[in-house]
Formats: sequence, structure tokens, C-alpha cells
Amino acid sequence: MDAFSDPEVDTVTVMKSAQVGGTEFILNVIGYHIDQDPAPMLVLQPTLEMGQTFSKDRLAPMLRDTPCLRGKVQDAKARNSGNTLLHKTFPGGHITIAGANSPAGLASRPIRIVLCDEVDRYPPSAGTEGDPVNLAFKRSTTFWNRKRALISTPTIKGLSRIEASFEESDQRRFWVPCPECGEPQVLRWAQVRWEPGKPETAWYECEHCRAHWDDAKRWEAIRHGEWRAEGEFRGHAGFHVWEAYSPWVRLSEIVAAFLEAKKRPETLQTWVNTSLGETWEEQGDEVDGHELQERCEQWDPEVLPEGVVVLTAGADVQDDRIEVEVVGWGRDEESWSVAWETLWGDPRKPAVWRELDRFLQRRWDHSLEGVRLGIAAAFIDSGHLPKEVHKFTRGKAGRRVFACRGSSEPGKPLLAGVSRRNGQRVPVYYVGTDTAKGTILARLKIEEPGPGYMHFPIGRDREYFEQLTAEKAVRRYRKGQPYREWIKKRARNEALDCRVYAMAALEQLNANLDKLAAQLERQAEAAQQKTRELLEDAEDAGVTREAVAAAHKRVRPRARRASWVTGWRR
Repeated sequence: MDAFSDPEVDTVTVMKSAQVGGTEFILNVIGYHIDQDPAPMLVLQPTLEMGQTFSKDRLAPMLRDTPCLRGKVQDAKARNSGNTLLHKTFPGGHITIAGANSPAGLASRPIRIVLCDEVDRYPPSAGTEGDPVNLAFKRSTTFWNRKRALISTPTIKGLSRIEASFEESDQRRFWVPCPECGEPQVLRWAQVRWEPGKPETAWYECEHCRAHWDDAKRWEAIRHGEWRAEGEFRGHAGFHVWEAYSPWVRLSEIVAAFLEAKKRPETLQTWVNTSLGETWEEQGDEVDGHELQERCEQWDPEVLPEGVVVLTAGADVQDDRIEVEVVGWGRDEESWSVAWETLWGDPRKPAVWRELDRFLQRRWDHSLEGVRLGIAAAFIDSGHLPKEVHKFTRGKAGRRVFACRGSSEPGKPLLAGVSRRNGQRVPVYYVGTDTAKGTILARLKIEEPGPGYMHFPIGRDREYFEQLTAEKAVRRYRKGQPYREWIKKRARNEALDCRVYAMAALEQLNANLDKLAAQLERQAEAAQQKTRELLEDAEDAGVTREAVAAAHKRVRPRARRASWVTGWRR
């Protein structure tokens, strides 16, 4: 805020972790210019919807509750009001709130104060107009006293707008003196220590005298710190700050979040971005299908491995067949490729759909005694033959069989939304394929069984692995801005698409995998106890254990109502 008030500064960049006051900085700048230095302002959010939320949840309460601002913005209820959700006027200026995905909101008005929030979530281009940040900055060209700010948590190295802007700035970091030796230093994650497995013991270790700082000493040291620039100042002030500087977060909380996040690459990336305020550097962009095939494991294809607690399926529709993969998920999303089927037939005719319906109702025996699982949720790609897919999925929402479509826009969440705008009025889920493929690529690189690891059975053919690794991420540029795009290394990639849809189906299911695992274990324990009782009764009756066990194995338990989550027999 001091830099924003400095007449020598025209641009401020803040690369930060989450929840360290970035939005408050924007609100304070807005309040200052309403009360002290009226000017036309633009607040740019990643989407129009996020802009509306900012206006209602953050800006409106500030205007209502701050004494010096109360009454300066026109009443929203007045006739011919200058106060709408996205445009507010006050004496000497106005505020426009726009979405980076809406080019109309970035045109026409001259703007002196430009505030860009969460810039790493912006699309590469606002429609066909180009980079939304540059479009917004163009609005301030004619003002000699313009001010511009970019604020965001970073994302992927080389693709991050906020990192690029920070590197163009004078790169200021906050130096704090050690409470023991007095030597100044930048707080770094590498200096955070804790006893193994005990995040509550976390402390910060001075890099000079190795003194241990508890939270109270850390906060006291921060009170006496100062910003120091590492680069040359040319009108652009840049700041980097992360959670260790926050008065609201204890070191034990940061460490506990790290220990939980490091289980899977995608959660670790989120932690690096939102806790350290640093970009995530991806290790390569390809996986060798031949190496994956070499790590295949032996298990009975008719019996689910012990770690599986829920099944989902993903299906890809082609002109002459439907490809389906059934994936078993365990704790921390460790996964097993349970089945990979090609259902031959013309999807424009009903026969292949009947075969798919039978397949999706199949049940598998489990290696845990007394447990059988069915497919809990399935996503079927409707991008190629939408009418046929919509017709098939109609009436199957109770079985969680849904149509889906891929959305390749970078940064979209795994489930990017749902729509019923189709002839059958069935729900169609939009899948963020960029996010899903990035997650799958990262998990394929995990080499040891555990969280996120992907298991494959012996006997799976080479073609499956070639399809699973058929795409790679490359860096492209649109209107001068870098973005990630997935390109095919070969024509067929159905295995990758099916895995994407099976992962999206798990997301839609929103299952608590730990809880499901505990339920299965209790169910298996109850079945084992019943078996022991049968064997003991048989011994009393003079029947051999072998005869009872063989008979018990041949007779399946009577089917009861299936769970809507897992479909196992209880």
C-alpha cells in the first residue's frame, strides 16, 4: 500500500500465498481513492461470476461499514442509480468490476487505477481480444499518474503471469532479524524444522546461529523486519510473501498441511502455490508407456485387490466401438486398473449400448471376505455422438451414470460445471481435461505404491499403455501469453480419455475413501467371524473344516439392498 501511494511507482506486483491480505490490499486502495483521491478504477477478477461475488461479499460491506465511505457511493436502491453490482459511481470517479473472460468489460472506459486480482487464474485470451491484463492496462495509457497492480498466488513455472511480472519488478523480499543473534534473513521453508511425524513440534531455525524460534519469536521478529529489493527499480515494485510471515498461521499448521499434501503430486503443487507462494516446476512432460508396462503386477482379474474400496468407470465413444475402463480407488486415491474393455458395434444402433449397460452393472468379488463391489459412478464422453449418449444416460442418474464433455481450457477444475441444455434434458458434466491429464501424468511418475500410485495388471497389452501416454504437454503462446496445451504423439488416446472420465466420476461421487475403507474392513471382519463360527459348529457336529469351507465358498450370500455409494452386497 505504501508503494501504491509512492508517486515514483506506477506498477505493483504481489506474488503471494493464499490468505495473507491480498484482497484487503485491493479494498484499501479502492477505499483510499474513493475518500482521498477520486479516480476511475477497474477491478479485474478471473471470471464475471467471481467479480459479482467480490462486489457482494467484500466491496459492499466495506462501503456500508466504513464511516468515511458511507454515503459516497450512490444508493443501489435509488432510481437511475449509479450503483449496480458491477459498476459503482462516486463524486469524481467510478469503480468497474469485470471478468477476465469477458472482453466487453475491458473496453471503452478510460481507467486510471487498474487492480488485477488472481491473475494466474485468467484465461490466455479474453475471447478473441488478447491478453486480458494487457487489455486492462491499455485503458490507463492516457493517465500520467496511473497505478496498476497485479496480485496472485502463482501456478506453474514458465506459465505463471504473476511470476513473470515479479521477475520484471525490483523483487522485494521481507528481511527479519534473528531474535538471538540479530542477523537479518529472508524466511525460507528450508529452515522450518520439526521432529519426524510430529508437526506440533515445528520451529524456525536461524540460518546464522541456528537458534530455534517458536511462533511468538517469529512474529516478534517480523515486527522489526523490512523490505529489501533484489533487482533494479524502474517504476515497478514487486513483493513476495508467504505463509510464514502471516500472523494468522502457526508453523505447526504449515507443517501439518505439508505432510498431508506431499502424499500426491497434485496436492503438493497446490501446497507449494498457496502456502509457499511459489511456482510449481513440473518434471518433464512425458511418460514412457513401455516402462509402465514393465511394472505390471499379478492379481486375479476376477477378484479386486485388497486396497480397492470403490469402483468408477470412464467410457469413450468411437464410430465402431465403445472403450471402457473400470478403475478401483483406494485410500489417498491409489488406483488399480480393474478392467479395460472394447465393446464393438455401431453406437448409432442400440445393441452396443445394451452391452455397455450390462457391463456397467457387473459386480466383482473382493479379496476381502464377504465383499462384492459394483461400479459406483460412470462418465461417458458425449463429445462425438451426443444424442446417443444423452439417450443412454437418461434415467440413469440414480445409478450415477452420466454424460460428460471435455473442456481443455487451462486451469479449469476437474469438474468444471454441469448443464442440462440438450434435447434429452439430461445432466452433462464438463470435465477439465487439462487439469485431469496433468494429474494423471504426475501420478504415472510415482514409482512406489502408496498415495496416488497407479497399478496395472499383468496381461494388459502394449496398446493400452501407448494410448495412456499418447499425449504430452507443450507450451504455446496466444496473444503473447504462454499457456499449456496437450498434443497427441499418436492417433489413438482412448485409454487416457477413459482414465480422465473415471477420475472425474470419482470426483462427482465425492466419496470419503478412508471411511469406505473402514466400512469394508468391518464388513470383512464380520464375514470372517461368521465363518469361524460355522467352522466351530461344524467341528462340534463332526464335519471336517475342509468340507465346510468348500461348501461355504460355493454358496454365495443372499443378495440384499446395495449401497448407493459402492454397490456392494451387505
